[in-house]
Amino acid sequence: MNHSRTLSRRATLASLAGAVLAGTATVRASASEQHGQRGRYGRTVRFATFNASLNRATEGALVTDLSTPDNAQARNVAETIQRVNPDILLINEFDYVEGGGAVRLFLDNYLSRGRRGARPIHFPHHFTGPVNTGVPSGVDLDGKNGVVTTPGSDAYGQDAFGYGFFPGQYGMVVLSKFPIDTRAVRTFQHFLWKDMPGNVIPPGYYSDAARAILRLSSKSHWDVPVRLGHETVHFLVSHPTPPSFDGPEDRNGRRNHDEIRLWADYIGGHSRSAYLYDDKGVRGGLRPGSRFVIAGDQNADPYDGDSYDHAVRQFLDHPAINLPAKPPTSAGGVEAAKLQGGANIGQLGNPAYDTADFSDTTPGNLRVDHVLPSKGLLPGRNGVFWPTSDDPLYRLVGDGTTVVTSDHRLVWQDVRLA
Repeated sequence: MNHSRTLSRRATLASLAGAVLAGTATVRASASEQHGQRGRYGRTVRFATFNASLNRATEGALVTDLSTPDNAQARNVAETIQRVNPDILLINEFDYVEGGGAVRLFLDNYLSRGRRGARPIHFPHHFTGPVNTGVPSGVDLDGKNGVVTTPGSDAYGQDAFGYGFFPGQYGMVVLSKFPIDTRAVRTFQHFLWKDMPGNVIPPGYYSDAARAILRLSSKSHWDVPVRLGHETVHFLVSHPTPPSFDGPEDRNGRRNHDEIRLWADYIGGHSRSAYLYDDKGVRGGLRPGSRFVIAGDQNADPYDGDSYDHAVRQFLDHPAINLPAKPPTSAGGVEAAKLQGGANIGQLGNPAYDTADFSDTTPGNLRVDHVLPSKGLLPGRNGVFWPTSDDPLYRLVGDGTTVVTSDHRLVWQDVRLA
């Protein structure tokens, strides 16, 4: 990665805002102007990721909320997706429901209904599956309260394979306008952290019993092959744990690092990926020369925040990834950093690249959601859906004080097959 491309936050935010002021309008225009060109083999395909915060505090609550078309937050999520009009989309923090009932309700009651000038959007294909969040480990992972196996509490979440109050909380779903080769999907939900050579498991923190069973992925890692005409692009999706909510051992920061490393090794050739095994027992990584797009809320900013050893640079510096000329940007991120101040002042990263509106006291707004194409794919237009306060669509993001949709922003990247 060329670090010289990144601007200091100490630069004049007003000038940065001017440089990307037209960003939101450009995003919306491209989504409509290119509609007739995208979605066909050989043309531009829009990949996107959105941590939509469609998680709920209790099991079954998401199904209840999506059973009618009247949930305000879900309407905002749907409209955001409709405005950007992606072809292939990862949604993070969408509670997993066995059988896919929640996904179908969201498709039918929200995405297929246009509101406030936004056109309906249809995804004929989707993939979802179980995740580690809220799945009881049967071991006292945090060394407190003994083994907690009754769902619904923080203590239970701490002892689950991934933090969650119930199984499936904070799940994922992939939506696609193109066919998904579901038989070829690879999942890495059960891969053990200890089986990663050179892992950064915190020394002395976990008991032997915990180390023996602790899975690496806090949710799951999915290789979802999408068929674009006669070609296949592997959509590599995940949602690593936030590198926070821990102590001096930095267990979550270290886990976040190695969750990101899993994909970096997966695309790094046989010498780096031979140790990996998926949930069917198949070993190794992605075949060299395969096209892929890595997407997800990586919970890691290349310069700021609490990441362990700048974890996401394992992607940004990876020789198999074809970075666009500039990362996705927004004018809204620049405006938010200027208005909120706090931890945003003095950060190293360019606020135009921010993708999440976190507390201005700590850690500040960050660039944590990424859509990264491989060599063999030509990156085109991109953006972060973050309108400024004078934009009519600002109602979909808000000022960060009240979260009207999500504290994350939808990030998109257009690609063409080389």
